[in-house]
Amino acid sequence: MKLLDIPMRRRAFLASTATAAATALALTACSGSDSSGSGSVLTIFNGATGTITTNFSPFSATALQPTRGLIFEPLFWYNLATGADPEPQLGQTFSWNEDGTQLTITLREGVTWSDGEPFTAADVAFTFNLIEKTPALNTSGLSATAEATDDTTVVLTFPEPSFTQEPDVLGGQGIVPEHLWKDVDDPTTFTNEAPVGTGPFTLDKMSSQSYSLKANPTYWDGEPAVKEVRYISLESADAASASLTAGEVDWMSAYLPSIDTIVGSKKELSYINTPTMTTCLMTASNAELGCTGPQTDPAVRRAMYYAMDRAQLNKLAGGGFAGVASPTLLLAERDSDWIANADNREVPQTADTDKANQILDEAGWTMGSDGVRVKDGERLSMTVITVTGWSDYISLNDTLVQQFAKVGIELKPSQVSWNEWNQAELTGNYQLALDSIGLGSSTNPYFTYNPKLNSANTVPVGESTSAGNVGRYSNADVDAAIRAAAITNDVEAQKQAYATIQDRLVEDIPYIPIYVNSLLTEFNNSRFTGWPSEEDLYALPASWKAWDCGIILRKVKPVE
Repeated sequence: MKLLDIPMRRRAFLASTATAAATALALTACSGSDSSGSGSVLTIFNGATGTITTNFSPFSATALQPTRGLIFEPLFWYNLATGADPEPQLGQTFSWNEDGTQLTITLREGVTWSDGEPFTAADVAFTFNLIEKTPALNTSGLSATAEATDDTTVVLTFPEPSFTQEPDVLGGQGIVPEHLWKDVDDPTTFTNEAPVGTGPFTLDKMSSQSYSLKANPTYWDGEPAVKEVRYISLESADAASASLTAGEVDWMSAYLPSIDTIVGSKKELSYINTPTMTTCLMTASNAELGCTGPQTDPAVRRAMYYAMDRAQLNKLAGGGFAGVASPTLLLAERDSDWIANADNREVPQTADTDKANQILDEAGWTMGSDGVRVKDGERLSMTVITVTGWSDYISLNDTLVQQFAKVGIELKPSQVSWNEWNQAELTGNYQLALDSIGLGSSTNPYFTYNPKLNSANTVPVGESTSAGNVGRYSNADVDAAIRAAAITNDVEAQKQAYATIQDRLVEDIPYIPIYVNSLLTEFNNSRFTGWPSEEDLYALPASWKAWDCGIILRKVKPVE
C-alpha cells in the first residue's frame, strides 16, 4: 500500500523496505507513552519505511522530514492549505524595490541558535550566498546575492525582476548558522548529523528504526508544551493501522481504505481529509529530447485524458475520498481565481470514449485485429511504472487497463522499486508513471508551472533532471509566459500569462490529471489536543509536511 499521498521522491524520510522483525522492534521501542508515564512523548509515523538514515541538512532532498520546521526554520511560513498571507518566523517584515530586483527583509530580534550563539542577518546572508555559489544546492533556480546591512536586516539583490522568487526565499529555505557551516568542506554531501538550528526542537536520540527530538528551552516563541517528539519507521499500512488502533501512534498520514471503521471503533481517534495533490499519469512526452513511445504523440495523451472514467477510479482506487482535479494542474477550489477559462476548471468525471476514439482516428491510429490500435507499424501499447506496494496506484493501473482497452490503447503496468521508479522519472527512461503534482512554495501557479513545464527545468533523456520537469515538456509559448509571470508583481499580468499556459496544457497534456488524491491524516486525541481541523485549518495537517510540522507541534498540547 502506498502509505502517503505524496510522491516518494519528495519525502524527506527515504529508506529501504523494513523487515517484520525491524518493525516489531520499532513499535516496542516507540510506544505512544514514555516510560515515566508523563504522557509528554508524541509519537509520529510520517510514512518512513525501513532503515532510517541520518541526514539533517536543510539543503538535502533526502533530509529527514523534521529537519525543515522542527530544527531549521524559514524566514516566513506559507499555509498552503488556505493560501493565507505569509506568517513571520525568523523574519518580521519584507519589501521589494519598485523594479523587483531587491528584497529587503527585517529579522526577528533575540533569536539564538540551539548552541547558544546569537542568530543575526549574517546567518541569512551566508545561507543564500552559499546557495548562489553552489549550483547543486540551488534546486529552486534562485538567482540572488545577499548582504547583511546590520544585525537585523538583509538585502537580496537579483540580476533581473524576480518577484516570483519571493516564496522560495521567504518560505522555502531553512537558515543555517554561519559559525558552523562556514567550515563545511562540501555542503552538497554534508549530512549534518549533529544539527544546530533555531527551531522549537533539537535532536535527542537517533537509531536506524526511530529517532527523537526534545523541546528547545530557549526557543524564541517559548518552549513547546510537547516535550519530546518520537518518529518511528513501520513496514506497511497494515502495520500503521495496527499501531494507530493500539494507541502506539499519535499522529500519522496514511491512506487507510477502512478508515471510517477503524476510527469509528475507537472514540479517541479522529481523522481529516485535505486533498491537495493532483495524481497524474506522467508522460515522457518529448521525442526531441529522446523520449520514445506512443505517448510522445499529443493525440494519444488527449485520448487517454478523455478515456478515463474518473468517478470509477475514485471509487475503486481512491476510496471515494479523492477530489476533482483540474486540467490546469491547479486545485479547482483553492485556485479558482487563477483559472482563466471556467471550462478548464475540472476534468470530466465520466469517460467520453466517442471523443477519445475520434481523436485517435483523426491522428491516424487505426484499430488492429487484436483490439490495439496501430500507426506506422507501431502498436498503441505503453508501459506504466508504479512503486511496488502502492496499492491505490496499483488499483488505478488495473482499472485504467480496462478503460483504455475500450479505445484501443494497451496499458501494461509494471511494479518497480522506489529507487527504480524515481531514477526512471529523473532520467526520462519511462513511458508513463503514476505520480503526483506536488505542493509549491506558495499557492501562486508559478510554483506549479515553472518546475513542471519550463524547458529550463528539464534535460535530454539519460541525464538527470532534479528541477521537476520529468515529462521533458518543452513549449516556447509556455516558457515565455512563465518568464512573463516571473518578472511582474501585477496579479492581472500574471493571470494573463497563466491563461496562455493553461491553453497549452489543455492541448498538450504532458501530465494527465486523474484526481486530487486524498490526504488522510489520523490523530489520537487521548494524549494530545490542538490538532488542525476542518474548522481551524491553521496548517496542512499531513505528518510528512515540511515547515507545517513545526507550526503544529508548537500549538499541540498534552491533554490535562
